[in-house]
Order: sequence, then structure tokens, then C-alpha cells
Amino acid sequence: MDENVMKSAEELNDALQEKKEAASYVDFKMVTFSLADKDYAIDIMYVKEIAKAGRFTYVPNTLPFVLGVYNLRGEIIPILDLRLFFNIEVQKREDKKLENLLILTLDDQTFGLVVDKIDKVVGVQKSTIQPPHPLFADINIKYISGVVENNNRLYVLLDILRIFGSKDNGESKEAVAEQMAKNAAMPAGAEIGRGGPDPRLAPAQKAAAPASEPTPAKKEEPANLDIKFIAESLKSYKNFDMSQVNEEWVKRRYTEWASDRGASNTQLQSSDDADAYLSTFFSSFTGSWWSKEYADNIMSLLPENNAKQIMVWNPGCGSGQETYCLACVLKNRYPDAKIRIYAQDIDLLGVSNASLLTVPATLESSWLAPFLSKKANGENTFNQEIKDSIMFEYHDCKNTNVLPMLDVIFARDLLSFMDTKSQENILSEFFEKMKGNAIAIVGENEIIPMAYGFGETSKGAITAYTKD
Repeated sequence: MDENVMKSAEELNDALQEKKEAASYVDFKMVTFSLADKDYAIDIMYVKEIAKAGRFTYVPNTLPFVLGVYNLRGEIIPILDLRLFFNIEVQKREDKKLENLLILTLDDQTFGLVVDKIDKVVGVQKSTIQPPHPLFADINIKYISGVVENNNRLYVLLDILRIFGSKDNGESKEAVAEQMAKNAAMPAGAEIGRGGPDPRLAPAQKAAAPASEPTPAKKEEPANLDIKFIAESLKSYKNFDMSQVNEEWVKRRYTEWASDRGASNTQLQSSDDADAYLSTFFSSFTGSWWSKEYADNIMSLLPENNAKQIMVWNPGCGSGQETYCLACVLKNRYPDAKIRIYAQDIDLLGVSNASLLTVPATLESSWLAPFLSKKANGENTFNQEIKDSIMFEYHDCKNTNVLPMLDVIFARDLLSFMDTKSQENILSEFFEKMKGNAIAIVGENEIIPMAYGFGETSKGAITAYTKD
């Protein structure tokens, strides 16, 4: 056989072998399914199991895409319709029809997703996953982590963390790196610990300057420069925007921070540093049940109100502990009124599970006791009147808020995690939506600037703002 022919055959065999090896190399597996006849996929690491079920138990005052709850071998889990979440048209349900369920586990929480059809498990190489493009799906591109082709089918890979995970800080690692690069590019001496001349002029040096020479440009104190860099890092890492709302706390915290860390080690170099800096920012009992003392302080700030219905807005409600405690305080304060609370958050899984919240047995004899009832399994939950008073909603309050005139606005630690323009818009909306005798309560380390025309009444660390 001709030597060149043999060489070509060997090269072809080698190429085919390389292709075969590449095809067999799989470092990413996904569960594929369809919505409205389009192919989607989810990272298999989030999928606990696949099931078929129907006749979910309806739960009142839940989000439109929450079909209810389901008993999965003794575990009560919420069932969400992914089609309704993405505004995909769904045919009228038949009572006895079984739905296709993807059972997912995320952040120690289990829930079910209803889809049109579950296909199979597909293995691909991560390197073949392409960036998302709006043309690939009928859903918002921010919910897509990429697209990948397999066996002539194009799959849209959903970003489960972004859809169902807790609040995103809104900034990419690239943005953080860019900001840190800007900081590093500052002239020598601009940051404490960078070396170079001290930007402060001693009083004697100022006095000795000849009158004929131009006055040197005023330089900021190193502490002020450091606080600016702190503010930039907090915004990059945690979407925390320093403004009139929280500037007083940021500066006060800096004094503690510099004392603990040393004047040459005050900059925030990581997300963990930003968490440590913000550790003292959040209000009392954030994400936990209120003490009787705290509940009493809130109740003492609530004004006299003879209205038959008390309308309340609770943006940034988290997973619901705050909202339930607030509902109980309001019922104590206005026993004859109907309480209506609009509780909103952008933590989708948190607000979806809020209506299913149980109360620890340790609180059975607490101030919450009059508002509790027992489930069939012996767990504590809130009575129907309290549950019916709350409407949990998945909503970003920076968007349009269709609300009635309000008696109470309860928005702890929310404003600081918005950009300054959004802070201004929300505060203006507070003023417009509040009735004449209404109050607004923000975070314990936040203030509403005087320019908005609010009066103040305080109890302990809590301040209630009223219309003057």
C-alpha cells in the first residue's frame, strides 16, 4: 500500500479517536424538559427527583404561580408552576390530571416545579455551553445561564440560583475587580498605608506658605478617602449604596472598623470583608422572631386609628417572620379592624414558602401564643385570621407599586440596598401613599432625610416617621 495513503488513514483514525474521546468527556449533566414546545434544562445537581402528582392543597394569599402544597413522603413542599412564572399560557387544568414535577433542592429548601414534559438526562462538556441570547427563549434573559446543543436540539439552560436563590448582590466579579483596579491606580499617598507623602498639611506648614504663592488645593482627610473607598466596595460587593439614608452609620461604623483592624488595614478586599463591615447594620431580629420587648416598642409607636381596615406595606419582607410578627402586633393594637398587609420581596423561594412557615415549639408560651394554632402533625402555625391578613408577593418595589393609601409602611434595611435614585423615588412614594396619621418605619441604622418633610417619634432604637 502507498505510504502516503497509509499515513492519511492513520491520521484519519487518530482524528476520529480524538473526536470520540472528546465526545465521551462529559463534565456537566442536565435534566431536560419542555415548556410550550421549547427545550429547557436544569443543572442535575439541583434535581432531587422526578415525580408525577396532582390535586395539590390550595393555600390562600399565595403568589399566582404557587399551585399549592404537596405531601412528598411526609415532607410538605410548595409546588410552583414554571409556566405561570414565565407568563406562558397554560391550558385549563383537569382535576384528576397528574402534573410533571421536577423536585428541586436549593439552600436546604425543597420544592416542586410543574413543567409540560420531562425528557431525559443529557451530558455535555461545559465548554460547549454558549452565552445566552434573547432570541433563544420567550423568557427574560436574566434567568438564562446559557444555551447548549446536543443531538441537533438546542437547550436553554435556566439559572436556578438567579430564579429561586436569595437576593443577588447585582454586581459581577468583573465589576469588583474593575473597582479595585481603580482604587489601586490612585496616586501614592491617596490611601492610608499606600506610602508616599501624607496628604495632610501640618498647621505650621500652612502658616509658612508665602502669600504670593497660590493656595494648595484642599486635600481630603485620609479617613474621608478611606470611607469613600469603603462605600465603593460595599456597592460593588453587596449593592449597598451609601447616601443620606445611611451615611451617618457608615462613618460611625468606620471608626469601629479602623479601631479593630488598624488604620493601615481598613479597605474591603473581599465579599467576606463587606459582610463583616455590614454585620452591625441590620435591625434587631432580622430574619428571626421578635421578642416581646421589641413587639411592645413597635406597638407603642402605632398611632390611634379608628379605621375599619388598616392597610400596611411591608417591602423587603424576607421569609416572613417579620411580617407575621408585625401582623400580630397590629392585631393587638387594632383588635376591631381588618388588617391587610402587602408583604413583598424579590427572594422568590422565600416569599413562596412564607405562607407555610411554622413556629418553633419554644415560642408556644411567648407573646405570639394567642395567635397560634396546631397543625394535624402537631406543629405550630398562625391562626387563619393572621394568615388571611397577609398577601405575600414576589415583587421589586423599585418597579410600579399599585397600592391603596397606607396606614403603616414597614421597610427595615431595604433602602440602603437600592441605588440612590431608587431610594429617592421610594421615599417620595412613601410620602404620597401615607394617610395623614400614617407612620413609616425604616431600618434602625437608616434615616429619612429632613428634606422629605417627615416628623419623628422614637422608642428605643426604632424611629417612626410621620407626615408633619
